[in-house]
Formats: sequence, C-alpha cells, structure tokens
Amino acid sequence: MIRRFLRARELDIEKASTLFLKYLSWRRSIIPNGFISPSEIPNELAQNKLFMQGVDKQNRPIVVVFGARHKPYKGSLEEFKRFVAYTLERICARMPAGQEKFVSIADLEGWGYTNSDIRGYLAALSILQDCFPERLGKLFIVHVPYIFMTAWKVVYPFIDSKTKKKIIFVENKKLRSTMLGDIDESQLPDVYGGKLSLVPIQDD
Repeated sequence: MIRRFLRARELDIEKASTLFLKYLSWRRSIIPNGFISPSEIPNELAQNKLFMQGVDKQNRPIVVVFGARHKPYKGSLEEFKRFVAYTLERICARMPAGQEKFVSIADLEGWGYTNSDIRGYLAALSILQDCFPERLGKLFIVHVPYIFMTAWKVVYPFIDSKTKKKIIFVENKKLRSTMLGDIDESQLPDVYGGKLSLVPIQDD
C-alpha cells in the first residue's frame, strides 16, 4: 500500500505522506465500521450498474459499468460516495494474488442528460485517485454519445496526468478488436462478444 502511494506521487515522500494521511482521514469518515454494508447503499445497488468478472491478459480483474443506469436523482451524493468506496473495496478484495490493478470498461450506450452527474463523477475521481492510487490499470470508454463530451470537458481537468494515460476512447467499429487486444475471448463479457456473463459487483 505504501509503495502505491509513493508511486502516485513520483516517490516524493512528503507528498505521499500527505496523501496517505488524507486517505486515513477519509476512511475513518466514510467507512467507520471497517466495511460498507449493502443496506447503506440500497438505491445505488438497485440500479444494477456495475459488474465484475474475468481477468485481462495481465491477470487484472475486469469491471464493467453502465453509465446510462446511473440515476443521480434516485439517491444522494453521500450514498454514491459510499457506493464508490464499497465497489473499490470489493474489487481490491478480489484481486488475484500478486495483482494490484484492475481494468474497467465504461459503457455509455444510452447515456443522456438525466444520467449526467458532474458532482458524482468528480467525487468518484477523487476517491479513485486519492484513496485508491495506482489501482486503475486501464479504462476503456465505449459507446460514447456526442453529448457526453460536454460532461467530459468539465471532468477532464481534474484527472491527473497518470490517470489520463490509462484512458482509451474506443470507436464502435473497433470495439471488439480493441477489447480482444487486451482481453482473451474466454474472459471478455458476453455483451462484447465474449464468453463470460456479467456478474453484479454485490454478488459473491
């Protein structure tokens, strides 16, 4: 864990220490009991928007999130923050031995203004970058509607340089070939022409 915080701050001990202390403070406030119960995030789980199954060719777990299923008006920002923490905790707990990173596919098919949640996106980004540094291996953003770029332009300046290098926008016509470049067909979710069924993050 200490190594990840150091890498996130280019081995600057003072900056890494500041980030780590921020993480400890955040954890005490968001996860005071040491874990988040599904009963604390009922509205978020009911949207059935995040899944985890399979690994890529580097043995990194694959997480799929459907942006159009996010309904910010059905919950609160605080519940969404707890959901993000719950999700990342479960991802980390299921990491294969010797692995620290995961791969995510953000599918925006059907995304519209009712799904847009700038405050939520910025909160999730902050939690990922500041509290779970060096956990994201790669992010594929697929089925991107043109209107999403208005939200992206607001969020983009808050993404750190390391994270920006891990983000890939995938053209629809190159989706399957791009996915298969990193993920074997046997591990690719069936919604993208692979063999694995999607498994909700809350399911064991």
